[in-house]
This record gives sequence, structure tokens and C-alpha cells, in this order.
Amino acid sequence: MSQSNKNRSTINPIESALDVDSADEIRWSDSADVVVVGWGAAGASAAIEARAQGADVLVIDRFSGGGASVLSGGVVYAGGGTRYQKQAGYEDSPEAMADYLKHEANGVVSEQTLARFSRESVSNLDWLEKQGVRFDSSMPKYKTSYPPDGVYLYYSGNEVVPAYGNSKLQARPAPRGHRVVAKGQSGATFFAALKQSTLDSGARALTQARVRRLVREQATGRIIGVEVWVLPEGDARTERHKKLDELVAKWRLYQAPRAQAGRREAAQIENEMGEKRFIRAHKAVILSTGGYIFNADLMEQHAPAYKPGWLTGAAGCDGSGLRLGQSVGGVGKDLHNISAWRFITPPSAWPKGLVVNARGERFCNEQVYGAKLGYEMMEKQGGKAWLIIDGSLRRQATWQCLFGGLWAFQSMPALALMYKVALKGSSVADLARKMGADAATLQRQFDEANAAARGEREDAMGKSKDMRHEFKGGSLFAIDISINQKMFPLAVLSLGGLQVNEDDGGVLDGAGQNIPGLFAAGRTAIGIASSRYVSGLSLADCVFSGRRAGRAAVVLHDVVKAPAMAGAGVAALEGIGQS
Repeated sequence: MSQSNKNRSTINPIESALDVDSADEIRWSDSADVVVVGWGAAGASAAIEARAQGADVLVIDRFSGGGASVLSGGVVYAGGGTRYQKQAGYEDSPEAMADYLKHEANGVVSEQTLARFSRESVSNLDWLEKQGVRFDSSMPKYKTSYPPDGVYLYYSGNEVVPAYGNSKLQARPAPRGHRVVAKGQSGATFFAALKQSTLDSGARALTQARVRRLVREQATGRIIGVEVWVLPEGDARTERHKKLDELVAKWRLYQAPRAQAGRREAAQIENEMGEKRFIRAHKAVILSTGGYIFNADLMEQHAPAYKPGWLTGAAGCDGSGLRLGQSVGGVGKDLHNISAWRFITPPSAWPKGLVVNARGERFCNEQVYGAKLGYEMMEKQGGKAWLIIDGSLRRQATWQCLFGGLWAFQSMPALALMYKVALKGSSVADLARKMGADAATLQRQFDEANAAARGEREDAMGKSKDMRHEFKGGSLFAIDISINQKMFPLAVLSLGGLQVNEDDGGVLDGAGQNIPGLFAAGRTAIGIASSRYVSGLSLADCVFSGRRAGRAAVVLHDVVKAPAMAGAGVAALEGIGQS
């Protein structure tokens, strides 16, 4: 038995694999056919699916389960002709859905995987309903980043933006954001159903337990188990550890230093009280621990420009699954890819204004989904931008904030920005001077936008006709929407992860070969949502990739193959557990 050097994070250390000649060398405290590390949406989906294939399943979570899925809006991106789309009067097809998603995926996964994801979308939504998740077909009146209570189907991405259109495949774009029926943010309700279904399926759960390293059979390279540090039941500090997960989720909103201190305290409890155990995985280990947004080392290495943003995720989103995979030769991919959510709707009047960079130039269609605007701002404009509206749009936006049924987290910042933060100019030149922009450049943006609003030309950024606005004089207001705007936090989350075999979710090594006995799902792995995030795409991918890994971990656990050789097993995997 040998032990390699340790691969440590400042908060959650991950050690190099424990290589053994035989499983008999380890004194195992427990075993299962499939061990799932991380109990969020992806982990739950994997566990339920593996149980459906007859496997004994143990799911391990550092806290009490839920992860970022609990904190999410509970939106599932689904299309291809769901019954809720049909009830709302929309036609959709898997082909139209895949055609749209090509714009968002940008080649991060293959077209075959996009087609499979779209083809299985309806059945995955049906599967969620069988787990106790509820959906509905009610639609909002206005474009929104998140619909109010009582509204559960909406355009959650860029479907209505002309540049993303697929008119050859459908007469009009179909809404695909399926929000879980619940009061308030729907993520907790969404995961509660999956959590209960995990337990009802017969899977076992080990919580307040941190996986520190993988156990590998040296001769074959197969992952045969995990080393986990478990907190003792009934201890006061264990109860404190449970509470910290909840507190950190609350503090992360507007008390980032306090939240970080809570994460450090949780790690200290684990390090001081954790009891080391070894758990055997007879068939496979599935990594599904979320992203790495709270790993300061990885953020500094891969995405330092995003560090001032509002870091979004659960206490366990520290890249532990990524680092476990890397510890046995797994390859991290697109780790620089961060989703930055610069939503300027609601209020729905705001996208009719102009978004410009520090020089006063428009650089993006204002009606796009917030992550698209955030990407353009962060990656091409140095994280700085302004939203300019006039008195007419401000009045419309104010009415929408006060009487439009918006959430407080949508309306209150908007009102504060318009009336407390915005720069006011009596003319374009006056506003440019206060913004520090070039007056001639800014004037040209107004001239071109006004001409497009009057129908004299096409909009330079491709804005649809119903979203164009003519500025007819009067006061102008410039709102700083940059990443450093404290009154308007820019939510950011990590999208990159372990490179996986897209047929089965197996973690790949540097040579493109499956690492025997190791799979990954959700944001720990590269998936559909790993390029350009749209609302609901991550949860939908968690279900898709989680079920994929759960099936393969059981069906293909003894097959070692390269991606090019994987085709023979795809049909079998797709045909299992789709209902």
C-alpha cells in the first residue's frame, strides 16, 4: 500500500489516490455497488437510476444533501414537445430544441449529445414528475429573469432573440423554462422530491461526511472505493456543522466574508473531528459535488477577473469532485469558463434602453439572456458597462417595479439604481461627459438606435422590432452595471469540469480513455451547460448526466474503452430507464 503526496485546497484538502495491489489490503467499513459522492440533483438522479438497475447504492454528502440545487430557482430546461408547452399553445420538437442549443453549447459537447439531450428531454421531465416534482403551463406577461409565484413556464434563455431563431424548424420559438411549482424560490421543493425519492428507492445515505481521496487498484487503474471522513452522530459540533450549511447559504447573499468564515469553520470541524473510514465501491464511484466557485486557488488560477462578483453556489462548491478526478488522471476542461449573470430584465422596459461600454459603444443586443450579456461584458469589455434609459423608460420601469408583481430581489435593486445610483444627463453630450465616454461615439449609438426604432434601418445589434425604443429628448439616465457595482451584484458561477465520455459519463484521462470505475455528473463534469448558461439548463443537465452515469455505472462497470469505441454500448444505455 502506498500513499502519494497531498493535493490540498485552503479549505477542503483532497489527497492523491491511495494505490493498493488488492482490495483485500483495505479494512472496509462499508460497501456498495455504486458510491455516489455529492447529493445534489445530479447525485440524486444517479443514485435513483443506479437503484433502478438493481444496484446497491450509497450516496455520500459533505453536509445534509442538496448542494446548489436547493439554492437554485428550481427551473428545468425542457422542450421537444412537453405537455406543458402544448397546454400553453406552443409547438416544439427535439430538432428545434437542439438547433437552438447549438447557439448556447458552442461545441462544448457534440451535436450527437445535444440531439440526445433534446430527444430525452420530455422523458426526463416525465421521470422527474414520477419522483414527485410538479410543473405547470402558466406563462408570464413580460420577459423576466425569474417568474413570480403562480407562473411556471417561460422563455428562460435567448429563444426570442432573432439571432438565435430557428424559423425553418418552428413557426415561433417555444418557451422551455419549466419552473417547479412552489412558493418562493423553487429549488428547495425540487430537491426535496429528489431526496425523498433517493431514499424511497432504497439507496442509503451517509451525510456530514467528506470524501478525501479515491482508492485505486494499482494493476488495473480501477477506482474501487473512497476514503471518507465522517463526523460522529449526536455531537454538538456535528450539529453545528449541519447548521453552518444553512447559515452559509443565507450569508452568501450579502455577507460574503461571514459566509467564507462559515465555510472555514465547517472545514475545521471536519479536520478536527472526522473519523476516517474506507468504503468499497464494487462497480463504480460517481462524482457529483458541484462546481468550484468557492475554491480561491482555482478562481485565482483560472478566472481571477470574476473574483469581485457575487460568488454563487453552496458551501460544498469548492471543486472537490474535480480535484478527486484529477487526482487519478482526470482532465479538467474549460475551467476558465464562468457564467456571469447580468440580468437587466425585469423590469421589462430596461432592455429597450442601450447598453454601452466605457467608450460609449453598444456591444450586445440588450434583450439577450443575462448570462450572454454578462459574458460579453466580462470577456470583451473588461467587466465595465452602462445601461442608458430615458424618462419614458424610467417611468415604465418604475411602474413595473411597484405594480408589476416582481420579486423584491428584482424590484428593489432596480428602483435603487434608477433613483439613487444613476447618472443624470440633460443631453447625450452631458451624459457622456459624466460617464467619461466619448460624446461623438455615444451620440452615434443614439442616432442609429433611433433610426432603427423608426424602421429606417435594422438594429445594429439585432434587437427585435418590439424591443426598439426611440429616444425623443429629455433627461437621460446612465446606470453602472459593471462587475464592481455593489448595488447591483453580478452573480458568477463556474461551468468547467472534468472531461467525460459523452456516451456514458465516464471520466477520461489525458489519453482520452475511460478511467475504470469512475464517472462524473452535473457541474463536476463538462456537460450541456458548460459553455453559455441559460436558466434551467444546469438542472436539466444534472438529471440527464446523472441518470446517464447511474445507468452506465451498473451496466458498463466492467468495460474499459475509448470514446471512439463506445458506440456499441450507447443504444443499450439509452434504452434503459427512459420511462
